[in-house]
Amino acid sequence: MLTNHEQERAEPDSSERVVPFPIPDRVPVFPLPNVVFFPKTYLPLHIFEPRYRRMVADAASSGQCIAMALLREGWEPGYYGNPPIYPIVCVGRLVSVQPLPDGRSNILLQGLERADVLTEYFEKPYREAEIAVKSNDPETRLAPDLRRSLMTALEQYLRARDGSATCESLFRDEMNDEVLINILASHLDCTPVEKQFLLEADSLHQRARRLGDLIQFMLHEHHGAKGSE
Repeated sequence: MLTNHEQERAEPDSSERVVPFPIPDRVPVFPLPNVVFFPKTYLPLHIFEPRYRRMVADAASSGQCIAMALLREGWEPGYYGNPPIYPIVCVGRLVSVQPLPDGRSNILLQGLERADVLTEYFEKPYREAEIAVKSNDPETRLAPDLRRSLMTALEQYLRARDGSATCESLFRDEMNDEVLINILASHLDCTPVEKQFLLEADSLHQRARRLGDLIQFMLHEHHGAKGSE
């Protein structure tokens, strides 16, 4: 699920004030089959393919932004080409690049905003896209009862899965609702397509509802698996 170390890394210090970062209209796209990125979270990545080494170098020198996209099902035969991606992505700011001696690197992205992919471009070794950043959600807080019900469902799932409820140690009461929901969506052990469904939610409230439904489904699935043993 999510370790204390991951939670501390994923949530910025409460004293930080996030300054809006300028997102270019055209950005590099890093498509992966198993990663869905969310705003207000952090994503460490190991870069080793030559085309994505070039992508990181270009992003570091211009724009500082990379859009993370989920590959659609059936991507395997065309992975080294440009297989289709889901049309809603998350744009991240390149906050750290750690070069390695052999040309690989470790990078850290800070999730900024969701965006629609308008047009894809394939002139470079990696793909780029013209994007339209989605409007900021005016909802920044959940109704208290919705947050409580979500945390109760999560606690039930954690207890059923490994016999211990760790919500209190992982998530502080004062944690921002948007940060909380996006961290949960990012780290919940569900499928990438299910995470994409969460990313595509139109509002914080809708994402929280979808997340709660997904946790309940996973809880029932877990009980069903145990009952069949």
